[in-house]
Amino acid sequence: MNRSNMKSFRSGVLLVAGLMALTGCALFGVGNRKIEGELVGYEGRPAWTQVVPYGMVVIPSGTFHMGQSDEDIASSNINFNKQITIGGFYMDDTEITNNEYRQYTEFLKELGEEGNDTTDYRFNADQAKMIADKKFFPDTAVWMRDFSHHMGDPLVQYYFFHPAFNDYPVVGVNWKQANLFCKWRTEFYNTSRVINGEVQMPNFRLPSEAEWEFAARGGRDLAPYPWGGPYIRNMKGCLLANFKPGRGNYYDDGYSYTAPAGSFFSNDYGLYDMSGNVSEWCADAFAEASYPIVWDLNPTYYKATEPRKVIRGGSWKDISFYLQTGTRSYEYEDTSKSYVGFRCAVTYLGRSSGEEF
Repeated sequence: MNRSNMKSFRSGVLLVAGLMALTGCALFGVGNRKIEGELVGYEGRPAWTQVVPYGMVVIPSGTFHMGQSDEDIASSNINFNKQITIGGFYMDDTEITNNEYRQYTEFLKELGEEGNDTTDYRFNADQAKMIADKKFFPDTAVWMRDFSHHMGDPLVQYYFFHPAFNDYPVVGVNWKQANLFCKWRTEFYNTSRVINGEVQMPNFRLPSEAEWEFAARGGRDLAPYPWGGPYIRNMKGCLLANFKPGRGNYYDDGYSYTAPAGSFFSNDYGLYDMSGNVSEWCADAFAEASYPIVWDLNPTYYKATEPRKVIRGGSWKDISFYLQTGTRSYEYEDTSKSYVGFRCAVTYLGRSSGEEF
């Protein structure tokens, strides 16, 4: 052994000896079980089983063709087909309702009244300011502001606050407010789990545009609507979603405005109202040319300086073109509308196949 190798050997012996002196028998055993230098992993880690949060359904992993499934009527050229793979996740089976959102507003209202520090819930400075200014409430004035010469006063007064609308989708919530709701829901849910000695779950969040479209299709690749298509009525002539089937004809589906969440049939994943009722916020910034530049595995388009955010699904005031699973649209992140709501998603942690769901 040459001098250099001897020096290295002595250094290694000294290092092991030092570790033994510091750790004693713990170096070679974990608890009462001897491992004799084998790599067995760190003991004491909690067991992990991901549960489906209440009100959510499983969206398994899969591959599909994202983009327009029918003629691009507007000749927008913003949603050419692209094959995409999506990892498994969970999604709310309906849009967030007025009463679900009220649970959130009442919680934050009480938090503010008690003078508690909002940093307990890990809100950033901008979010804390929104809470302090009570900007987490829906903007009910949208029912008057969105439409000219429209008698929206009763909805301004009653839509969010009256129990008659408890199960209707919340509207008047902008993209920033929707994200703040997801933040609160995460902390609210995980605080309970920690108290019960359980491991924290992944964050609630808005779905990406690709996740939303994959979920809306319900496993029906290239189908124009969540129920398949190409028709918007069933064999009995009943409309399959809440929307405007003709000029001035809002009531043909049974509802002049929004409908109670889950009033129409679900798609094959168990999701309701993925077409019609209210359009839904997605996490992505909107860009006409985002499809060609995003990756083909769990794609999403982030751009903090882009105020336009994707909305999907069409609403009670839209024609059927906007109900198609491949149709893209947007609103500005700080703008609330009487026809835009949202639902949450949660990432699944584990195998990608979805067989364990």
